[in-house]
Amino acid sequence: MEQQGTHHSGTHELGEFLRSRRAALDPRDAGLPDDGRLRRVPGLRREELAQLAHVSVDYIVRLEQGRTRRVSRPVLDALADALQLASDEREYLLTVADVAPTAPARRPGRPEVAPRLRQLLDTMPDIPAMVLSRRMDVLAWNHAAAALLTDFAALAPAARNLIRLTFLDDDFRALYDDWPRAARECVAVLRMEAGRTPDDPALNALVGELSVQDPDFRTWWASHQVRGPRQLTKTYRHPVVGPVTLDVQQFSVETHPDQQLVAYTAEPGSPSHDALRFLLQWSSASDGHGAASRRKAHQPPAGD
Repeated sequence: MEQQGTHHSGTHELGEFLRSRRAALDPRDAGLPDDGRLRRVPGLRREELAQLAHVSVDYIVRLEQGRTRRVSRPVLDALADALQLASDEREYLLTVADVAPTAPARRPGRPEVAPRLRQLLDTMPDIPAMVLSRRMDVLAWNHAAAALLTDFAALAPAARNLIRLTFLDDDFRALYDDWPRAARECVAVLRMEAGRTPDDPALNALVGELSVQDPDFRTWWASHQVRGPRQLTKTYRHPVVGPVTLDVQQFSVETHPDQQLVAYTAEPGSPSHDALRFLLQWSSASDGHGAASRRKAHQPPAGD
């Protein structure tokens, strides 16, 4: 039998509040059928609250007896919903509970790229290279990467995402020799990251946008195929030099676990190696602004 009327110290306010709200809620208002069992106390039984909040009965017991006060925010929200708390009651529940800390919130805006990593990109003038986030945001790039793929500096910050470009930018899409294969790989990478960070609002917004705008993305996303970083070879059909087959090298950044360095290399002496070298020479010659603008190309403007 549930104990009633026992005096508790202020530290047990959470338990007392939960018991009082449970007793005040008519089971019929909670959508529970009458099972014919005699109710020894008014309101919801502990097992009914546990069922509605998707937690164990033992957890409800420990909360109400004051043996547990540290509760995660999602559990508190589930309890508040189950008990149909008004806004003031919900606020009070959060006040008397010792809310368990969540993972540190990500800094707003685009992640910072370490200056030395930017310098590394500058020291690779013959190798297209970029720094990507786990959801494939292009955070930094060198002139060679812009020559091979697209002028990232000309894009709005929110548009600098390889997966978004792969599906929604016609020119970028046309670069792939085998677009369906490349696109499916992109979806598998994004699905893997969604499993790691299901509460990432930017990732969820990207998935929502692509799901609405591209039926292939919707289909492949629903297949739940996943893939982590691995050795890749991609063939691009560049409008200037034609087909270029490159190995995609991916390196984790120890100081920034959410970032990776990606470089595109061609086999020495191959036609692709010669084509890439010609492309970079052509791009440099076409850049009327000279080296100063090329230095700026891999660093987003201030305020991005």
